[in-house]
Amino acid sequence: MVSIRSIHSQPGSLSPNDLPWIIKHQPDRCTLCGKCAAVCPVNTLKLAYMRKRMPKVVLSSTERGSSFKTFVGIRQRTDVGRRCVGCGSCAMVCPNEAITPVYNANDRYRYQATAGGEPVKRGGRRNEPGASLLDRIIFNRISMLTDPALDAGRHEFSCNTLLGRVLSPEEYVRRKMSGEWIPPVREIFPFVIGSMSFGALSPNMWLGLLQGVAYCNEVLGIPVVMATGEGGCPPWVLKSPFLKYVILQIASGYFGWDEIIRAIPDMQCDPAAIEIKYGQGAKPGDGGLLQWFKVSKLIARLRGVPEGVDLPSPPVHQTLYSIEESVMKMIQSMSMAWNFKVPVYPKISGSTSAKSVLNNLVRNPYASALMIDGIDGGTGAAYDISLNATGHPIASNVRDCYLDLCAQGKQNEIPIFAAGGVGKNGNVVQNGLALIMLGASGVHIGKFIMQSAAGCLGSERNRCNVCNIGVCPKGITSQNAKIYRRLDPDDVAQRLVETFQSIQTEIKKTMAPLGRSQSLPIGMSDALAIADKAAADRLKIRYVC
Repeated sequence: MVSIRSIHSQPGSLSPNDLPWIIKHQPDRCTLCGKCAAVCPVNTLKLAYMRKRMPKVVLSSTERGSSFKTFVGIRQRTDVGRRCVGCGSCAMVCPNEAITPVYNANDRYRYQATAGGEPVKRGGRRNEPGASLLDRIIFNRISMLTDPALDAGRHEFSCNTLLGRVLSPEEYVRRKMSGEWIPPVREIFPFVIGSMSFGALSPNMWLGLLQGVAYCNEVLGIPVVMATGEGGCPPWVLKSPFLKYVILQIASGYFGWDEIIRAIPDMQCDPAAIEIKYGQGAKPGDGGLLQWFKVSKLIARLRGVPEGVDLPSPPVHQTLYSIEESVMKMIQSMSMAWNFKVPVYPKISGSTSAKSVLNNLVRNPYASALMIDGIDGGTGAAYDISLNATGHPIASNVRDCYLDLCAQGKQNEIPIFAAGGVGKNGNVVQNGLALIMLGASGVHIGKFIMQSAAGCLGSERNRCNVCNIGVCPKGITSQNAKIYRRLDPDDVAQRLVETFQSIQTEIKKTMAPLGRSQSLPIGMSDALAIADKAAADRLKIRYVC
C-alpha cells in the first residue's frame, strides 16, 4: 500500500503529510475505473498521466540504460481548498478495495487553511476528542427496592415532558372556573430533534425526518417533535396534519415566514410551538449562515432571496432589539397569530447572562419556555473560533438557571430546554438525562440524529465536516439533486424510529433504578455524581471517587 503522489510535486508545495487525511492506494488492485474520483465530494482525486522510469539492464554488456513508461494513475490534490476530508466515499465505491483515506496524526492543515484571508469555516461541531463533562456524570442514587433488569420492561413509565407554561394547581382551577385564558401546553418526548433548517438539510433528509416523527407519534405513541430552524419548511408541510409535530422557528432574517403567514388560514392544525431564535451555541453573535452553495432555486423561492447568494442572518431587527423587546412584541405577536393557542419561547446562546433572560420571561405571562444552546452544539456553517472558543458550556448554564427558578419558587412553571453536545460521543441518553436532572425539562439533539438516522460521517477528528458547502457525500446536507438522491427518505425514517425506540428504552432503564416511573427526574440532582471535585462543587452535585 502506497500513498498517492500529489498533483503538483514541487519542493515548495504542500505534501499529503501536511493534510489531515492521506489517501492510501494499492496500485496492484486498482483497475483505473475512475469511480473514486467521480464520487469524491471535494474533487481531491484525479486521474492523471504519470511518467515512470524503467531501469534497463543488459547482462551481456557493460552498458546501463533506462526506458520510460507513461501510464494513467490516481493522484491526490494537496491544495487546501481541495484537501481530502476523510469521508471514505472512494473506499465505498471501489470494487477492489484499492483505496481508502487514513487519518494523519501529524495534522498541520490548520496552518495552511486561510487561503484568501478567510478564517477556517466548516460544518459540524468542534474537534475535541475524549469524554465530555456530561459523559462523566453518573447516576448513583439507586433504589434498593427494585429489580432494574425487570422493572424497565415490567412497569408502565411516563417518559414525557411538558412544553409550555405550567400553572400551579390552584391557579389552573381558578382560571378554569372563571373562564380565563390558560397558557397552551404540549406533552412531548424530552428528546427533541433540534433546529436544522430546510436548506441546511436536503429535501430527502427533511422528508425522512418528518416521516419518522409522524410514525413515532401515530403508531408508536412516542410524542417526538422536530424544530425547523430558520428558513421555514416545505409548503406542503404547512397544510398537512403533520404540522402539529413541528416547532416553527423565526429569527432575525424572517426567512420563510412569508410562506408560513400566508398558510395560516389553510392550516389543518396548529404547530407544536413557535421558537424565536436570538442566538445559537455554534456561532453566538453571528446568527445563521447558509452559504451560497446550498441556496438552490427552491430554497431561494421559499426564503424570498436571489438564487446562489450567501444567507447570513441580517443585522438585528427593531423587533428583536433585545430580549425585553421580544417579551413585549415578538412573543405576544406570535401568540396572537395563532390565537394564543401555541407555546412561544425564545432560543438563546449559552451565556453568563442567561439568568437575566430567564427572569424576564418569568414576568411575561405569554412566555412558554426558554431554550439554551451551549458551546458544544452546531451542525451548520461556523468559524472554528466560534465552535471552539466562543460560548458557554451547557451544564453549568442550565444548573444556574434552574437554581434561580427554585429560589423564586417557579421551578415547575417555566421549562428550560438545553442543547449543545448532547450525544457528542454517542451517549445521548446519559447526556440528556444528566441535563434533565440538573434542571432541564428536555434536550434538543441535532448532530446525533444526523449520525444515527442518516449515517453522517462527521467526527470530532475533522472527518468530513463539509456540511456547509453542500457536497455532503451522503446527501444529508446537500441541495444538489444528483447528491441528495443518494439518501433514501424511507431509510432515514426507519432509522429515526429505531433511534427513538432505543432512547425511550434507555430512559426507562435509567429511571427504574432511581425509583422513578411516573415522571421524568427533572432537577433530581441528588441522584447525580462525578469524580471531579471542581465540577461537583460548581454543579452542586455529589463528589465520588
